[in-house]
Amino acid sequence: MRSGPLRLGDIVARLGGELLGDPDVEVSTVGTLRAAGPGAISFLSQSRFRADLAATRASALIVAPDARAASSLPRIVCKDPYAYFARVSALLNPTPAVTPGIHPSAVVAPDARIAPTAHVGAGCVIGAQASVGDGAAVGAACVIGEGASVGAHARLHPRVTLYGGCEIGERSIVHSGAVIGADGFGFANEDGKWLKIPQVGRVRVGADVEIGANTTIDRGAIEDTVIEDGVKLDTQIQIGLNCRIGAHTAIAGCVGIAGSTTVGRHCMIGGAAMIGGHLSIADRVVVAGSTVVTKSIESPGTYLSVIPAEEAREWRRIVAHLRSLARLTDRLRELDRRVRELEQER
Repeated sequence: MRSGPLRLGDIVARLGGELLGDPDVEVSTVGTLRAAGPGAISFLSQSRFRADLAATRASALIVAPDARAASSLPRIVCKDPYAYFARVSALLNPTPAVTPGIHPSAVVAPDARIAPTAHVGAGCVIGAQASVGDGAAVGAACVIGEGASVGAHARLHPRVTLYGGCEIGERSIVHSGAVIGADGFGFANEDGKWLKIPQVGRVRVGADVEIGANTTIDRGAIEDTVIEDGVKLDTQIQIGLNCRIGAHTAIAGCVGIAGSTTVGRHCMIGGAAMIGGHLSIADRVVVAGSTVVTKSIESPGTYLSVIPAEEAREWRRIVAHLRSLARLTDRLRELDRRVRELEQER
């Protein structure tokens, strides 16, 4: 839902920054430098896009201090143009207001607690002793299990499944198809057959978390799986049982995190990375996309294990060299031993 147009002067009054140009210029939408038209505000956050400034049709810009003179268009100068753009976009595209009430087709247990200001959509099922907080919105066809809770002003998009006993924190957003609290992959092998271990933990999701579509978070086997405040999860992520994801960590799509792994705070994990079980990752670690993590990471930094794509023949040659490394290492050790022996004979 879009708001009406906003004056640049009013935007700066609300968000700060330095305005260069006419404060009465109005903007009603956001756009990239190339695609923006009249009435749009765009931003320059990376120097490689400076060439697009001359041709942009945007009505206004958001730029960093080092680009304050790069254009004559009305512009807002700020420390972080991309973050400022995000705030402007939120002003121009506010979240739709919650319409209080329970749809007649929803099935709500008699002892469930639904705040008068909350919204429960068509076809929802709310289990016994579950709760939905003030101003929260539960979209159509969501299932809230027995004893589960949805915090104040949280928003569940259609077809979210929240298993019994699990919690969603205040102001968190969960997108369609997400499953939170399914049984973790816990089995014991007995005489060649798999014996299921009851999964008696929960999933606890903190405040201001966003969970992407079709992401799954398993409940703990004994202790809880915990997603701390401010975590951002992309689509189609799998988080195993007993994991803990530290506050303000961001994880891109198709990442898999095996059970009982702890990821620190303020980490960034790239798409399709795979992280093994029973590991610990320190705060402020960056894991590159498609990286495979098989041991704990104890220090902040950037970690990767990807060989970039090559032409097939070159790739086979690289792999052949990798396979011969152990043999070459043995030969070098033997040569080193012989050299030391010769030196001792002198």
